[in-house]
Amino acid sequence: MTQDGGVLSVALARALRDAGLHWTPARGDSFVMPDREMDSDVFVLSDMTIEVHQFPAGPVIGFNGTTEWALDSVEQSEVLWVPAEHQLRELLGDAFAGLAPTGDGYRVTLRVDGATSGFDGLDPAEAYALALLHLLRSRRP
Repeated sequence: MTQDGGVLSVALARALRDAGLHWTPARGDSFVMPDREMDSDVFVLSDMTIEVHQFPAGPVIGFNGTTEWALDSVEQSEVLWVPAEHQLRELLGDAFAGLAPTGDGYRVTLRVDGATSGFDGLDPAEAYALALLHLLRSRRP
């Protein structure tokens, strides 16, 4: 189930990451800091307030000008990417065959090696995410 505004749940975003979804942080990307009692706080990378800094040990997400709480930066490995609907659709690539309303939500149809399968969600983002999760899991050894 997605949260308000079509944002994926932390559980579904975590399942995508655990299934092998790789994230290269970019401006406009949304993320959460799970397991810090901040799961419902969605942050967005921008050029001004939250940006990625490249260090030899790996990317660090910096919070510029945040005086209301004591967090200057956090390692990328400590945050969880919450892909947007358009990003999920793009990640499906050529397997994507369609999106249609179902009355209760939406169904994404995939076509892989001639086989068609459907994935239902309450909104398009959730349906795309469930379809992507299926693809990621089916490609794992």
